[in-house]
Amino acid sequence: MFRRDPGLVAVDGVDLVIRTGETVAVVGGSGSGKTTLGRAMLRLLPLAAGEVRFLGRDVTTALDRDFRLGSQLVFQDPYSSLDPRMRIGDVVGEPLRHAKLSAAERITRVAAMLDEVGLSGLAQRWPHELSGGQRQRVAIARAIIRRPAFIVADEPVSALDMTIQAQVLKLFEQLQTQYGFACLFISHDLAAVEQIADRVVVMQGGRIVEQGARDDVFDRPQHDYTKALLAAAPAVAFSDRETMPA
Repeated sequence: MFRRDPGLVAVDGVDLVIRTGETVAVVGGSGSGKTTLGRAMLRLLPLAAGEVRFLGRDVTTALDRDFRLGSQLVFQDPYSSLDPRMRIGDVVGEPLRHAKLSAAERITRVAAMLDEVGLSGLAQRWPHELSGGQRQRVAIARAIIRRPAFIVADEPVSALDMTIQAQVLKLFEQLQTQYGFACLFISHDLAAVEQIADRVVVMQGGRIVEQGARDDVFDRPQHDYTKALLAAAPAVAFSDRETMPA
């Protein structure tokens, strides 16, 4: 006798609010549901139950244009997420295709955006001509050029070395201060989370097992799983953001 597989519940019972200008980091081991949560919040994955609200509106089933333009994703691998056939300026400017801007205004906006992320003068380069850190800056520029209200950053610095990681995270912080977007920051790297997060959510088996202010979770963990994650991480000063290299 064959029985129908009820399917895997990847994320269950999660209740999460991210405020304007806030970065909430989601940490946990592989298979904990971090990436599934982020993609479900962006409505890139279907929901079996529950709801997603964006700026007070229910977007669980009715995906409006404002939600699609106002929520963006920064991928883990900047090289595979960039079209190798498009020059950098075209990649960054692609989200502006439906904006009410003239061609000259789009060029000006793209140039200003590239300057903000430290890539001034590189609009005519191809993705393969840039370093990994530069490509991730392109991905960030593309994500925020439409001034979104919400960004999901899925392991955005995991492919970079430590020095470049710190530089990209510092840039991300500066841009968030300037534009005020809310951010769900998905990572297994607790050092990166220490640098950028306001709050931390710990997931295990598709559920939130602990959440709170960054320093509370790192300095006074309550759940055994959180304690195990911190114990397994490389030694990091989990109480002073300024100790991280700039």
